[in-house]
Amino acid sequence: MMKYVDVILPLPLPNTFTYSVPEEWADSVRIGMRVVVPFGKKKMYTAVVYLVHTVMPTVYEAKDIVCLLDNAPILRRPQMKFWEWISSYYQAFLGDVYQAAVPAGLKLESETRVCINPDYEAETVLSEKEEKVLMALSDGKPTTVLELNKVTEMRDVMPTLKALLDKGAVEISEELTDKFRVKTDTFVRMSAEAMQEDNLRKIFDDLGRAKKQLDVLMMYIDLSKCLIPAKYREVSRKELMEKSGASAAVLAGLVERGVLETYLKEIGRLDISDVSTSAVYPLNEFQQVAIKEIEKQFIEKPVVLLHGVTSSGKTEIYIHLINKVLAEGKQVLYLVPEIALTTQLTTRLKRVFGKRLGVYHSKFSDAERVEIWNNVLNDKTYDVIIGVRSSIFLPFRQLGLIIVDEEHESSYKQYDPAPRYHARNAAIVLASMHAAKTLLGTATPAIETYQNAQTGKFGLVELSQRHEDMAMPEILVVDTKEAYRKKQMESHFTDTLLERIAKALQNKEQVILFQNRRGYAPYIECKACAYVPHCKNCDVSLTVHKAFNTLTCHYCGYTEPIPNICPACKMPGTLSTKGFGTEKIEDEIKQIFPDARVSRMDLDTTRSKKSYEKIISDFEQHKVDILIGTQMVSKGLDFERVSLVGILNADNMLNFPDFRAHERAFQLMAQVSGRAGRKNKRGTVILQTSSPEHPIIGQVIRNDYQAMFATQCDERKLFKYPPYFRIIQIVLRHRDSIILNQAAARMAVDLRAVFNNRVLGPNVPAVSRIQNMYIKHILLKFEVEASAEKAKDILRQVTTNLQSEPKFKSLWINLDVDPM
Repeated sequence: MMKYVDVILPLPLPNTFTYSVPEEWADSVRIGMRVVVPFGKKKMYTAVVYLVHTVMPTVYEAKDIVCLLDNAPILRRPQMKFWEWISSYYQAFLGDVYQAAVPAGLKLESETRVCINPDYEAETVLSEKEEKVLMALSDGKPTTVLELNKVTEMRDVMPTLKALLDKGAVEISEELTDKFRVKTDTFVRMSAEAMQEDNLRKIFDDLGRAKKQLDVLMMYIDLSKCLIPAKYREVSRKELMEKSGASAAVLAGLVERGVLETYLKEIGRLDISDVSTSAVYPLNEFQQVAIKEIEKQFIEKPVVLLHGVTSSGKTEIYIHLINKVLAEGKQVLYLVPEIALTTQLTTRLKRVFGKRLGVYHSKFSDAERVEIWNNVLNDKTYDVIIGVRSSIFLPFRQLGLIIVDEEHESSYKQYDPAPRYHARNAAIVLASMHAAKTLLGTATPAIETYQNAQTGKFGLVELSQRHEDMAMPEILVVDTKEAYRKKQMESHFTDTLLERIAKALQNKEQVILFQNRRGYAPYIECKACAYVPHCKNCDVSLTVHKAFNTLTCHYCGYTEPIPNICPACKMPGTLSTKGFGTEKIEDEIKQIFPDARVSRMDLDTTRSKKSYEKIISDFEQHKVDILIGTQMVSKGLDFERVSLVGILNADNMLNFPDFRAHERAFQLMAQVSGRAGRKNKRGTVILQTSSPEHPIIGQVIRNDYQAMFATQCDERKLFKYPPYFRIIQIVLRHRDSIILNQAAARMAVDLRAVFNNRVLGPNVPAVSRIQNMYIKHILLKFEVEASAEKAKDILRQVTTNLQSEPKFKSLWINLDVDPM
C-alpha cells in the first residue's frame, strides 16, 4: 500500500501538504524527519514530516518526496505537540513555528543559479545591462542571483535575466544548498606497521640522519602517549606542527615513509572539553528557607514565583535546584531575557556543571546552533541549557525544571516575524508537557504573574533579604526642571550626579549610567526652518549616530550621511541635535571626566558574538570605571564594585503611551537601581526627573512593589486591561493607505457585529508607516472567563473573509495575542 506524508513547509501557509513516499523510503520515514519536497513551479524545500498515513489526497495529485534527509527524527514527540500549541494559541501557521524553531542550518534551501547557455550564439542585439550580466557570467561557472546583483552592482538583476532567458542566452536552474557543514580537522597517527616494536626500532635507526623527522616523531609519541594504550590521545596535525616547529614538508616525509598517516575527523564547533568543577556554595539561612518553601510549593503547584529583591542570591537558589533535578536524571532549561546575562551566568554555572552546561542564543552561527541542537537531541553532553527565548524549541528528552529568570522582561516576547510568542508563558506550557516544574524569578514581577500568585494559580515565595546583609541602595531624586532653572545642569547631568560620579571615581569605585535610548540623539532639527530629516520608508525621524556620521532609521535600517547644510532652507550651520542617547552621554562623560575609562553597552556596541563578553569582562575586572547603557545594563547583571547608578531621564519611561508604561518604568528603575551597592557599603542611585512628585517615583524610592501592583490593578480593572481582560492586537498593513483604511474600517464593523464594544479602533499607531507599509491597529479586549479559542476562531474567519476579496488580497493581517 502506498505511503503518504503530510509535511510542514517553512512557509506561512495555513495547511500541511501531502506527498507520496517512494517505496525505498516507505519503511524508514517517521514523524519528525526532514524530507526534501518540490513546491510551486520550481522551488524545493526542507519540510518536516507531520503525519505518516495511507490516504491519497483527493484535491490534488500528490508529488513524490525528493529525498529523506535523516536516519532518525530531528524532533521529539513533545515538540510537535508544543508546535501545535504555539500555532493555535498565538495564531501562527505551523510553518511559521517551524521557521522559528529549527536552526537555519538544518534547512536546505532552494537557490536560483544562473549560467550562460552553452548553445547560445550571439546573434541578437543586447542592451548594456544584458552585456554587463553576460560579462559577469563569462567564467562559465553557475552563480546565484544575489551574487550577480553584487558583481554587476545592479539593484535588481531579475528583469535583465528574464530578457536574456527569452533570447536563449542564459540557463536558470534551482539547486538545493546545505547551509550546515560538518567541521573537520586533520589528525595524525602512527601507522599499524610502525607501531610494531621491531619496526619502530628500525624506524628510529633509519631516522638517525633525518633529525627533523625524528624530532617530529618523538614529539608525536610524547603528545599522543601512543606507546601507553591506557593514556593514548588523538593529536591534530596543527598541534603537532605547532609543538614541534616543523614544516609541512618534514611531516609529509614521515607520511611518505609510512611512519605516520593523516585522517579527517569531525571535531565540532562547541567547547565540550572537560572543565574542573567545584561544589555548590552553601546557602544562607534566608536562601535555605526559600528553597525549602519552593520545593514544598512544587508538590501542589507546577509553577512557583520566587519574588526576591535585587541581590538576594536567587541565582544560587537556582543552582541548588538544578543540582537536585540533574541527580534525578532530568534536564534543565534556564531562560534569560538578554544574551548579556548568558555571558555572566555561564561563568557561574560552568563552575558547578562544567561541560554539562550548553549555551544557546542568536549570536551563535547557524552551524553552532545545529551542533547544540544535535547535542541535545542525541543526549550527548548537555543536561543544562542556558539561553534566550528561542531555547524553548530545543529537542529536550525529559525536562525536569524550567527557570525563567527576570520573568517580567518584555524581551521574552517575540514581536516579528510570527509566531509572536511569549517565552515565559510558552515555557510554562512546555514544562507541563514534560510533567516538569517552572520557577519564575524576579525582583519586580509582571502584574499578570503576581496576580496569578496572589490568586493561588502559582505558588509564591518571597525573599526580602539581600545577600550578605547588603543594604538596599539610597535613592536620591533630582528635579531636572528645578536644576535647569537654577543653572545647576551641565548638559544632561545635574550637579548632584556629577559630584557623586567624581567621588566614586576618587574612591576607585564604578558607576553605571542608564539612558534607555541608543544613538547620539533622537533627531536633528534646523534652527531656521524647523526641518527634521525623516526616513524615506517609515514615518519616523532619523536617529543621529555621530560615530558613523550617519542618520539611521531604527525600524528599517535606512541610513544617510548627516548633512552639513539644511536640505530644506539650504542654510549652513543651523542643524542641531535634539534629545540625547547613550552615544552622546558617552561623548560628554569623556569630556567631563577625561581620565575615566568609559564603555558603552547598547545594540550598536554589542552586534558581534564576543562583544557582550568583552564589555562585561572589562567591567568586572575594573578595566572600565563608567558603564553607559540602555536597558541591557538593568537585567540581573552583578558587579560588586558599583557604588553609584545614575538614571538620566526617568520621564521618557513614565510618559510612554502604553497601558504597561508605569509598570515598566517601575521595573526598569528598580532593576537598574539594584545594580548599586557593595558588601560593606550602601549604594546610591541618582534619579533625574522633571516629575519628582509622580507616584511611580515614590514607589521606586520606597521599593514598594505592592503599592505599584495595587495601583496598577485598580487602573487596569477600571479600563479593562490584563490581568482582568485578555487582549489581541490586530495589525493591518498595506502599501496603499486608502485600501488600508477601507479594510480596517470594514474589519472593525465585522468584529463589532460579534464583540460589540470590546473592539477598539481602528487606530493609527505612533509609527504609522514602516518599510513603505501603512499600518492600522484594532484592539480586541475580552473577559478572562470568555473562550479565547472561540474568539480566535471568529477572528480567523473575519480575517479570511476580508482577504478573500480581490481588493484586499495583498493586505497583511497579523494577530498579536497578549501583546506586550
